[in-house]
Amino acid sequence: MALDLDLDRQIATDREGLPTLAQLRHWVSAALEGRRERAALTIRLVDPEEGQSLNLHYRGLDKPTNVLSFPFDLPPGVSPDDPIADLLGDLVICAEVVQREALEQGKEASAHWAHMVVHGVLHLLDYDHITDPDAAEMEALETTILGGLGFPPPYESQDDLEDC
Repeated sequence: MALDLDLDRQIATDREGLPTLAQLRHWVSAALEGRRERAALTIRLVDPEEGQSLNLHYRGLDKPTNVLSFPFDLPPGVSPDDPIADLLGDLVICAEVVQREALEQGKEASAHWAHMVVHGVLHLLDYDHITDPDAAEMEALETTILGGLGFPPPYESQDDLEDC
């Protein structure tokens, strides 16, 4: 069964080289494949100022970061069949940080964008990388998903993902 995906893309940056809605949809779908039948989420592409403000407010870190994930918490008593249960949450991706990281790491920009989208979606699905075993599981899953999209393994070193 094909994924029923409601994806909203918000562009709050003048940066060029942003992924298209079709690319974002493709990457989100790959991350959700076999995990959800229906999903709704927003991806907001921002400048460093907005990314830094959100990172400071929600994580206490006074710098922009590549991707922030804001999972939606289903209210108690809501049925999983209710359309609101499709809502995963929001991703905020700082375009300048993603593009800078791609250059610094010698990666194709689209590969790094895809990685940040997949990484963020996995966070919305409750994956994390706080402990070593959790990080190993999440990184292996990201590598598999990105490989299926035709991209090389995203982790050449532990420094490849700043602090998202």
